[in-house]
Amino acid sequence: MINILDLVRENIKSLKPYSSARDEYKDATSNNMIFLDANENPFENGVNRYPDPQQNNVKDLLSSIRKVDKKNILLGNGSDEVLDLIFRAFCEPKEDNIITLPPTYGMYTVLANVNAIENRRVLLNDAFQPKVDQILEATDNNSKVLFLCSPNNPTGNSFSTDKVEELLLKFKGLVVIDEAYIDFSEHKSWLERLSEFPNLVITQTLSKAYGLAGIRLGVCYASKEIIQVLNNIKPPYNVNELTQQRAIVRLEKMDEIKNEVAQLISERKRLKKELECCVSYIEKVYPSDGNFLLLKVDDATKRYNQLIEYGVVIRNRTTQPLCENCLRISVGICEENQSLIRALKSIQ
Repeated sequence: MINILDLVRENIKSLKPYSSARDEYKDATSNNMIFLDANENPFENGVNRYPDPQQNNVKDLLSSIRKVDKKNILLGNGSDEVLDLIFRAFCEPKEDNIITLPPTYGMYTVLANVNAIENRRVLLNDAFQPKVDQILEATDNNSKVLFLCSPNNPTGNSFSTDKVEELLLKFKGLVVIDEAYIDFSEHKSWLERLSEFPNLVITQTLSKAYGLAGIRLGVCYASKEIIQVLNNIKPPYNVNELTQQRAIVRLEKMDEIKNEVAQLISERKRLKKELECCVSYIEKVYPSDGNFLLLKVDDATKRYNQLIEYGVVIRNRTTQPLCENCLRISVGICEENQSLIRALKSIQ
């Protein structure tokens, strides 16, 4: 068994969190109160008051949608803030290390560098699955966090349940499963097993399936102990009022969201079939549980530049490990995908 407090940095354990005016007075029935406690501008315009520092209304909706207790939820200014908080709470600069599995989301490395944390890279295997034995061999007593992006970006595949479960049981630090693309997958979220593993942290986002990339809202699900540690160090008003309002409006339209996700999954399947059959220089279209496809082509840089000339912007991933001559293509609406297919068929 892992004692989460043993993983927390010593200075964080003794830290007294900042207490904002809205933290100190929490009476939800106080609509008629006169608030003179936070040095706010008193002229009402909809955003003159500080936002709820705990984003309770948003968490209520997420709790209902994901079937997770509110006390197991932390919200951040995008998933990147959530990831940064994990570094700052659990990783001692210039002492601790993390484990990442390239090719994967690039911000893990950036945040490791920002926080002066060693990043030990263990490449995925040829099937883009974790090498469990090599990962465990790469760890030591200062290995604090293992990052698993599943479905993975840029490869699109989900990691084997057996491999993830073995890592959760054997890795002695936090295991962060980044589920940014989980809504596009047929695999179940690890949220269903959150209570089984005290070291499990799950991050999700409203940027992909929910269509809210512009408001920057990330979600962290973890044990109450981990959430409390992260709450102690987060900025008091890290999610602004406009973001909270827009998230609530969107989360109340789950039927609309599910319909959009279904359309994107259908388009992903159609696009994969079309590209496999009709474009000769595409050597492989990898299976995907995300809202994107990874393609292996004859010359990724050449094909990327040719598509730019046709007015289509994709992502060239050829510089990433195991992704030589690979392009990543987001799934668009039907008309956009048709334009992409025409462009791919036109270039020589």
